[in-house]
Amino acid sequence: MSSLSLAVRDSSTMLRRNLLHARRYPSLTLNLLLTPVMLLLLFVYIFGDAMSGGAGRSAYIAYIVPGILLMTIGSTVVGTAVSVSTDMNEGIIARFRTMAIHRGSVLIGHVIGSVLQSVASVVLVGAVAVAIGFRSADATALEWLAAFGLLVLFALALTWIAVGMGLTSPNAEAASNNAMPLILLPLISSAFVPIDAMPGWFQPIAEYQPFTPAIETLRGLLLGSEIGHNGWLAVAWCLGLAVLGYFWSASKFNSDPK
Repeated sequence: MSSLSLAVRDSSTMLRRNLLHARRYPSLTLNLLLTPVMLLLLFVYIFGDAMSGGAGRSAYIAYIVPGILLMTIGSTVVGTAVSVSTDMNEGIIARFRTMAIHRGSVLIGHVIGSVLQSVASVVLVGAVAVAIGFRSADATALEWLAAFGLLVLFALALTWIAVGMGLTSPNAEAASNNAMPLILLPLISSAFVPIDAMPGWFQPIAEYQPFTPAIETLRGLLLGSEIGHNGWLAVAWCLGLAVLGYFWSASKFNSDPK
């Protein structure tokens, strides 16, 4: 069997393993999924009229949904960090190292499984958004495809970062805490209010981070608003984080266990 065939076979096996774990123990995924759903309902029905600036609740739903969808990805990959850390501390990864399997398949299985779960979570949260009034009638098929591609690329980038966090965390609780910025960063982005409406000293914090350009790009694709340079920035952030997370994770995974 060629090296490529071996890698594909073993990665498929590890993917099935991770998906089975997610199916048998859904509580973590569901708990993380509740965060963006509750924020969506809270901001729409409690703060929607006040935050819309007179534009109406339906306009505010359209504004915040792109940010909520990206926050959903951040919430989902926290579970990946916990899962990887659990595997490390329970010794299963050490055992995998001694088996005749492709070395990278363990991480590849986690990454692909996490991306699939992220996409499924985005679909579920998107369904809730549609149920409460979100509409994207102006988006073309090409824009929908670009939006989907951005969501997958963003999920891939955050997943590699989460894998690195899981590998470097001493236990599952620490992994969950270390990955919390992936949930908190959208709260200080343009997800809920425009950057121009923020205090001047706070605007650079909201602007120079990965979520804001991704949110603005997704918003532009779904709602027809101006994207400007945010599209290139979003792709650059995704590629940079994916490469950083990959080399960080590979370095930690391939190092000799202590």
